[in-house]
Amino acid sequence: MEKLYTASVTATGGRDGHIKSSDGIIEFDLRKPKEMGGQGGSTNPEQLFAAAWGPCYLGALGSVAQHDGVDTTEATVNVHVSFNKDGNAFVLSADLDVHIPGISLDEAQKLADKAHRACPYSKATKGNIETRVTAI
Repeated sequence: MEKLYTASVTATGGRDGHIKSSDGIIEFDLRKPKEMGGQGGSTNPEQLFAAAWGPCYLGALGSVAQHDGVDTTEATVNVHVSFNKDGNAFVLSADLDVHIPGISLDEAQKLADKAHRACPYSKATKGNIETRVTAI
């Protein structure tokens, strides 16, 4: 495996903490959401994970769609990452709602599934978190 790029972020303070990237481009506070008993008012790990997964997924979608001759420049994905309680443990789940204008829902679902198999974030979560990918 050849490393092409490595992102480095330092986190302090957990869910009510702070993060900063090594290049200083990302730097902000984190707050536990109100729904989880926190004060809210700032971003949280689930939002950051969804924000990272979405663009990566769209990159994979563009690659697989180009192979099939489909233009996905106007495609969107809404990524919903949930923090769930499962007995005495906590687990994540995700829903990706994919919209590809100009093609049928069936064709969009086939491309959405192909992109899910190709996306590095989707691969990283495969078998680890319950994930639903739906063309809308």
